[in-house]
Amino acid sequence: MRIVQLANFYGPRSGGLRTALHHLGAGYVAAGHDVVLVVPGAARADEVLPSGVRRITLPAVKIPGTGGYRVVDPWRVKTLLERHRPDRLEVSDRLTLRGMGHWARERGIPGVVISHERLDRLLSFVMPPAPARHGADWANARMAASYDTVVCTTSFAREEFDRIGVRNVAQVPLGVDLRTFTPLNHDRELRSTLLQGKESLLVHCGRLSPEKHVERSVDTLASLHSSGVSARLVIAGDGPRRAALEKRAVGLPVTFLGFLKSRTEVASLLASADVSLAPGPHETFGLAALEALASGTPVVVSESSALKEIVRPACGAAVADHAPAFATAVSDLLGRSSREAARARAEEYPWEAAVDGMLAVLRVT
Repeated sequence: MRIVQLANFYGPRSGGLRTALHHLGAGYVAAGHDVVLVVPGAARADEVLPSGVRRITLPAVKIPGTGGYRVVDPWRVKTLLERHRPDRLEVSDRLTLRGMGHWARERGIPGVVISHERLDRLLSFVMPPAPARHGADWANARMAASYDTVVCTTSFAREEFDRIGVRNVAQVPLGVDLRTFTPLNHDRELRSTLLQGKESLLVHCGRLSPEKHVERSVDTLASLHSSGVSARLVIAGDGPRRAALEKRAVGLPVTFLGFLKSRTEVASLLASADVSLAPGPHETFGLAALEALASGTPVVVSESSALKEIVRPACGAAVADHAPAFATAVSDLLGRSSREAARARAEEYPWEAAVDGMLAVLRVT
């Protein structure tokens, strides 16, 4: 069957979304399906990825203030779909491509949307909690009715659908690349270079955008520093908040690496750290944290996010959304964490299981 994957906000630095689409698409191809991935870009392109997925890039405009994200006009997408005639449609966008569910239903094509974010949490950035929840409930009900299935990756992600009684929801966890991310990537020389004389190495990997609350990682390091803990924080990633974060970190042992193009570099960094920080309270899955666990590195995460479902005491901690709580958890983990337990937890999330789950939802198995 031909499975067409659609996504906006996809680009060279789009992190978890890009990773998920590539692994799922590769799994579909390995299962014998024809896969077309349609994404936005600076210019039109048509190529076959090493996985066998055909990626078609449609010209799209940049969205100001997002650090380079682009959004393609839905009309262009629909025109392309009419030519490629999918048997199944998988949409990874609940906002700018929300009309794709109706398009598929009108043509008798089973359509699935993957909920990569909590709409109520996104709306809370621009309006008070009550209106944000009301607006999300209205939009979610309409969106869910236009698709055959809404896929959520965690219980946290599906909460906003459960509370309004949406019944066509399936829960399929994503996975982690257990071959790329492994404790075997531990690099003593890299670790020594990054530490710059400190004893413990903390790492934050991810996009430097407001919803990620990277400032909490900086403040956690500040709290540890003031209490006499010899530690350095390394931040890998880029985004609209970088300048403000660099200003916040002045005088502290914090290193900004910028965006790392190579997944191998990221894997070595994670495997060489003592603790990874994931303070974002809105994460619906948290691939970066899972990659740290796969690397044998324990994580401290926000208890307000989906990561509380993944992180267990043996391999990390889920704590309140303030720096002192994160600092206390880091200190505790530095003294007793198990790298073996971190790896073992990540091994419960192979991409093969995620692919099998999605193929069952797509009804092509």
